[in-house]
Amino acid sequence: MTRDSSRDFLDPAVLGKLLGLQLNARSPMMGNVSGRHRSPVRGSAIEFAQYRKYVQGDDTRRLDWRTWGRTDRYYIKEFEADTNLRLCLIVDTSGSMGYGETGATRLDYARRLSGTLAYLAGQQGDAIGLYSGAVGFQRETPPRRGPQHLGLVLDQIAKLRAGGETGLIKAIHEAAEKIQQRALIVIVSDLLVHPEPLREAFQHLRFRKHDVSVFHLLDRQEIDFTFDRPTRFIDLEGGPSLLADPTLIQRRYREAVKEYLDTINDIVNHSAVDYHRTFLDEAYDQVLARFLMGRNPKTARTAR
Repeated sequence: MTRDSSRDFLDPAVLGKLLGLQLNARSPMMGNVSGRHRSPVRGSAIEFAQYRKYVQGDDTRRLDWRTWGRTDRYYIKEFEADTNLRLCLIVDTSGSMGYGETGATRLDYARRLSGTLAYLAGQQGDAIGLYSGAVGFQRETPPRRGPQHLGLVLDQIAKLRAGGETGLIKAIHEAAEKIQQRALIVIVSDLLVHPEPLREAFQHLRFRKHDVSVFHLLDRQEIDFTFDRPTRFIDLEGGPSLLADPTLIQRRYREAVKEYLDTINDIVNHSAVDYHRTFLDEAYDQVLARFLMGRNPKTARTAR
């Protein structure tokens, strides 16, 4: 890969480390290109799926003669057709994604995660799409395959900017309607939205049979709230600023954050979302390695 200064969110050392790990779907995918991911459509590919009784008109070449010899009944072998995966990235670009205590913002981290995943999917021959926005979609790139399209997606990731109110809920619903075939939907966001509409948005994606993953980006200061002097808190999405003494609100703030995170846990568990709470001081290559290994059927079985 040629290094492009506008794609500095791609680290060759990280890519080299992660290329040995495959990006897998948790549920069967559908596509029109022969690939390495399971399809819900029964066909005549490599992996055996099940037997079913022969009916008139079936291809007699797929009859299992050994079973006929044992049972004197005709059975057909069915196989799972392999297909290509569609990776659809939804990157939150609301104003709060511009937050970051250590110089690097949430959006910088989101670029590294989404850009690296796009590159890995492209190297597998999978299709990649990008959906982003604050209020509604700022960018909408339907999933396609090929090096040229991968380059387009990476260039668009480089151009993402944080600003404005959150439109994540609307963006997820729009993606659920517009992405017609089953896909791996990866959402990268701080999830600063009301929980119940978020539950409905996740369930909309799951109703459409998509495999949904979320990287929930947090700064540890947002959880620990260790401010020790009067501080002006600024709403990065356009609301009024607030001057407060942290020592007076610390206990109630932590209780509210715990309640919020408990609700998020309940939502993702009931919506079957592959959820990853991610702190900005974590090495993103390790976050992605855990994500990829957790989707490897062999690794996942070993972990259980």
